[in-house]
Amino acid sequence: MPPASSTMLPLGTKAPDFDLPDPRGGRYRREDFEGKPLLVMFLCNHCPFVIHVKDELRRIAEEYAPRGVAIVGICSNDAENYPADAPEEMAKKAEEWRWTFPYLHDADQSVARAYRAACTPDFFLFDKEHRLVYRGQLDDSRPNNGLPVTGADLRKALDAVLLDESPPVDQKPSLGCSIKWKEGCAPDYASASS
Repeated sequence: MPPASSTMLPLGTKAPDFDLPDPRGGRYRREDFEGKPLLVMFLCNHCPFVIHVKDELRRIAEEYAPRGVAIVGICSNDAENYPADAPEEMAKKAEEWRWTFPYLHDADQSVARAYRAACTPDFFLFDKEHRLVYRGQLDDSRPNNGLPVTGADLRKALDAVLLDESPPVDQKPSLGCSIKWKEGCAPDYASASS
């Protein structure tokens, strides 16, 4: 199956609300991060594209959270048909991979729909007013393409946001595994992105 790609939500879009549990404990809402740049990453446990970049995601959180960027990961996959993405497995992977950011479970997939998320990983960076300034790839590396994982594209966008500058508008879509939608629930945009 070919990789799915980001839907490239329009820049300037206001961050949709969310109110989701972290299987490791706690609950997080978008408004908990008011006044801070916000990075929302749609992830899952079993996707080879996510596994390929898991260490860079940890490094980005370790570097940018102390500088004032709020970071959350969200798993929206159908956990019934993909038990590797069930909440208890999310908690295990987050610990194993030493992810310090909240890793939230979107059981009804409503948050993925609101963000028009299409793949894992899929990145959405919002400025302090929670307006979308970047949606695209982490970098040019993919599993088996031989390029190092650097996070270059996302890091440039994060650096720009922290300087109150706008990231470049020429942004490459992220590629990855399609979000595993519940049967009969795939949104219209999902077929266009895969």
